[in-house]
Amino acid sequence: MLLAFSIAPSSPDDSGSYAEAVAAALRIVRDSGLPHDLGSMFTTVEGEWDEVMAVVKQCVDAMEPYGDRVGLVMKADIRAGRTGQMSAKVERVQGLLDDPATS
Repeated sequence: MLLAFSIAPSSPDDSGSYAEAVAAALRIVRDSGLPHDLGSMFTTVEGEWDEVMAVVKQCVDAMEPYGDRVGLVMKADIRAGRTGQMSAKVERVQGLLDDPATS
């Protein structure tokens, strides 16, 4: 599965930033060893259902010191038997864009 998620504590730190809290969660994603991609609005993780959801739960737990509530938004693409889709999906679209016959 591919799971894109955005996570943040209920309020920013004194400087108005969520960066420290988000970095705490992203350390968990990075340390999980799962393929992942950090974007400006979402982080995408690829793996089996149970391992991906375990990482998301750990990220939520990592937010607890930064506020009394955590906001979490998720979107999943679940396809049995598929791996490497984080890059494959992008490559398929890019191939169409690069093909003069489809432009």
